[in-house]
Amino acid sequence: MTNESTTHFGFKKVATEDKVKLVRGVFDSVAGQYDIMNDLMSMGIHRIWKRVAVQLSNVRKGEQVLDLAGGTGDLTTLFEQRVGKEGQVVLADINSEMLRTGRDRLIDRGLAGNIRYAQVNAECLPFADNTFDCVCIAFGLRNVTDKDAALRSMHRVLKPGGRVIVLEFSHPTDKITEKVYDFYSFKLLPKIGRIVAKDEDSYRYLAESIRMHPKQDELKKMMENAGLERCEYFNMTQGIVAVHRGYKI
Repeated sequence: MTNESTTHFGFKKVATEDKVKLVRGVFDSVAGQYDIMNDLMSMGIHRIWKRVAVQLSNVRKGEQVLDLAGGTGDLTTLFEQRVGKEGQVVLADINSEMLRTGRDRLIDRGLAGNIRYAQVNAECLPFADNTFDCVCIAFGLRNVTDKDAALRSMHRVLKPGGRVIVLEFSHPTDKITEKVYDFYSFKLLPKIGRIVAKDEDSYRYLAESIRMHPKQDELKKMMENAGLERCEYFNMTQGIVAVHRGYKI
């Protein structure tokens, strides 16, 4: 648990209690164009990254899955196909606008019955111990104020044998990729955000939040400190994105 009075919001220092409100403002702004935002930030390949993350989750028919920071429901859709009618997926997000957008899109796709919705804070999940076979958080952990508390909460709600999957923008593994991606993120992405979404500041924050996120080995250690075991990570696209996986033994 963080005891510090300030935390980072992108590259800015802000009061810890203010970060949730500031992050909510960003995602209220981009909720209607979230899929476009993901396309811009990933140059269109976020769908492949998400499919890899779901494959690494090893989710099977009949299991219970928590899709944290579920946004517009891309991962929930993939998990729903895996768990079938016997299982259940909970699409959860701290942001009401994102949750509403995700719910509406899933209903429009005809997905119902085995999907629930919950507005939650990842740092203090309102679920009983040992509830889920898998907890997944995709492109959301970097926006959480107290990441250690969130990881402990994920561990608590996992069943023994369950796994946490963290899919997140990370840190490139070579200097050339790092320079190219930095140029794209800080020089081009905010300008594209201004043109496409008329919101340059939100896109600048999203780029900055990626750089402030823990590096791969640091996040692996944080997961281990939260009680997860057999932790490992898988770099994709030269480390621009990584999938971390850990188990509750």
